[in-house]
Order: sequence, then C-alpha cells, then structure tokens
Amino acid sequence: MAKHETPLLDELEKGPWPSFVTDLKQQAETKPECWDILGQLELSYKDRITHWKHGGIVGVFGYGGGIVGRYSDVPTRFPGVEHFHTVRIAQPSGLYYTTENLRALMNLWEKYGSGVTNMHGSTGDMIFLGTRTENLEPLFWDLTHDLNQDLGGSGSNLRTPSCCLGDSRCEWACYDAQEVCNSLTQRYQDEIHRPAFPYKFKFKFSACPNDCVAAIARSDFAVIGTWKDSIRIDQAAVQKYIANDSEYPSNAGAHKGRDWGKFDIQKEVIDLCPTNCMWMEGNELKIDDAECTRCMHCINVMPRALRPGAEKGASICIGAKAPILDGAQFATLVVPFIEVNAEDDFQGIVDMIEKVWDWWMEVGKNRERVGETMQRIGLPTFLSVMEIEPMPQHVKEPRSNPYVFWKEEEVPGGWERDVVAFRKRHAA
Repeated sequence: MAKHETPLLDELEKGPWPSFVTDLKQQAETKPECWDILGQLELSYKDRITHWKHGGIVGVFGYGGGIVGRYSDVPTRFPGVEHFHTVRIAQPSGLYYTTENLRALMNLWEKYGSGVTNMHGSTGDMIFLGTRTENLEPLFWDLTHDLNQDLGGSGSNLRTPSCCLGDSRCEWACYDAQEVCNSLTQRYQDEIHRPAFPYKFKFKFSACPNDCVAAIARSDFAVIGTWKDSIRIDQAAVQKYIANDSEYPSNAGAHKGRDWGKFDIQKEVIDLCPTNCMWMEGNELKIDDAECTRCMHCINVMPRALRPGAEKGASICIGAKAPILDGAQFATLVVPFIEVNAEDDFQGIVDMIEKVWDWWMEVGKNRERVGETMQRIGLPTFLSVMEIEPMPQHVKEPRSNPYVFWKEEEVPGGWERDVVAFRKRHAA
C-alpha cells in the first residue's frame, strides 16, 4: 500500500502533545494498512463526512456481540481498510494486567490485525481496531483457547461490566467493587454475548462516592459505594490541618508545587459543602450527617481527619446515558442504601437488575435506553414496578400538573359506585 499525502493530519503532529498520527505512521512501517487508515481519515477531513459505512453484520460463530463491523465506503482507493472490524476484549476487573498477558494480547493482534489498540473504551474493554472478516474466527479461537480470555459486549446487550480498583488500592472503598464486577460478569455471559435487549445496558461499579468510573454519568445501572452512619472525625487531625502542619497537606498533597496560601477550612471545606451541613463549634468540626449527601469533598480535602462511616454498602442509581434518542442524562437515585454481600452472591443487586430488565424488555422501545424508558413512562410507574416507596430524593422539581391521579385500590369503594346514591349526596 502506498503512502498518502496527509497535510491536514500532519497539522496534528505539531505542538507539544503526543499525536495518534505519529503513532499510526510508525505502525505503518510494519502494518501497511495503517497508511490507508491515514489516507481515508485525510479524505474524511476534506469531505467533512466519515467514510466508514455504518456498522455491518459480522461476528464469530455462536456470538451476537463482541465484534463491531467496520467497512470503508471507498475500498478501491483504500483497500487496506476495505474491512476494518473492531474486536472488543473483555477487561479484567479494575484493569489489572500482567505484562505477560499484555504481550500475549499484542502478539495476537499483530498476527491477526492492524496492531492498533484503544486502551480502553468507555465500556472498559480493550479495543482491537482493524481486522478483516476472515481473521475473526482464528483470532477468537486463539484468544479463548490459548489466552483463556473472552470477547466483551457490543450491540443491544449487556456491555462488559467495569469497576474501579476498589478494596485493592483505595482506602475509601465501601464494598469490593472488583468482586461484584467479576461475579456479575461470570453470571451474565449469555446477556453479554447474545443481544436480546431493546438497546445496550451497562453496569458500572464504583466502590465509593468519588465514583472513579463515572458510573452515575455513563451507566444504566450504577452501584456506588456509600455509608449509612456518620462520617468519622479525628478532631486532633482537623486541628493539624487548620494549623497547616506540614505533615497534613490538604487534598493529600495533590495541590503541592505552587503557593496556594494558608489552608482555610471555612473557605475550602465548610463553605463548599453543597448542603451546608458542616460548621465549627470552638475547636471542633461538626457535621449534620442527616443532611450529608456523601459528596466526599470534605474527606478528599482532609483525608487524615475524616473517613467514611463504618456501616458500609452501596447506592443504586439507574438510567444514565449519552445522547442517543434523547439528550444526555445522569442516573436517578433509586435505592439509597443496599448491603453488598458476597456470601449470597450479591443476590440483592441481582434481584434489582433482573426486575429492571423484566420491565424494560417488556415496555422499552427499540434503541431506547432504560433511562429513556423511565423518562417516557414516568418515575412513579417505574418505582411502583420496582416495589420501591417514593421518597423526597426522587422529586426532581415541585409538581407543576394540578391533577392528582389515584389508583383504584387507593379510592374507597374503587371505581364502581352507585351513581344515583352519589348524585343524591351532591344534589343541588
């Protein structure tokens, strides 16, 4: 394959930052199809349209997901990318790889594909970018038989579950995110590989409210660590922060390197509390924990003085998504607190997942994420089906509709009434 003139792409190599264009030119020395990637992308920049056909039905035997079909709409000009399929590789929980495993994956991709990868996609998978249809089956065989790994999810199915590092590295973890993620990945292999949903569905597991995998913004079913009791306070450490003790840098030292001035607990912690639930009484920091929304800001700023409570579990938020049929939206808090128990294989979370699926698969429209179904049908109906009692935190805004709609079982006598008797009671 010949090199292509790429004056527009060459602009992206200028400046101080690393450039994917430089990386692709380097890769093209051993994988000539990368010249055609660059050539087609240059044409797309000129024409201001993509020159990839939309999708395409392609995959491996027995699976409906894991492979994203990609075909060029100008294959005669760029034959190296006539087929350029994406392969999603299921990632380990917390993205922990050994160097041996990484080398084996890269060798596999050099053998069967372009050698171009994306580490990682928004679902978490390792992304192999670019191979031909005839290479898919041998790639899949070697991946599953030699490396004992599997494809991730793609299409209208459960996408590969992803999680933060959790207990393995983080002192704020309120449950073992890696254990839950791995357990549910194993349980739902069929849902990952065989699309049967109205549209895609994502789990993401964050072990504390810092939400390092952005579950509340990017997943249909977010399990976010939290605590039920009060924030633990070390008042002596609070005083160390106030005194600007060099051994107690604010934000765990993350802001060092510049002179930010003296630490001010009023300005940097108390005034920034979103519910104004913190104050000083003399030398003691006070927190009205009933008003705390677990935002973690105060803990992040003074990590040696404040810690999550001891009664730990998770919140479940449902319905986040990027703009597809409707605009982007965050998840809705549905379950404020649930215990996360490995002893029963996380049955409480499993029950909630399957109840959501049963409802969504019944009433969801094609290409409608569960958050859009909730929005279309209404949160009251969703909560009723989930058998969850409404609470103030479910209210987005004060009611603007003046009408109240009752269920038949909530009305004495139901809908069946003696009209004559009713009219006598209300006679003019």
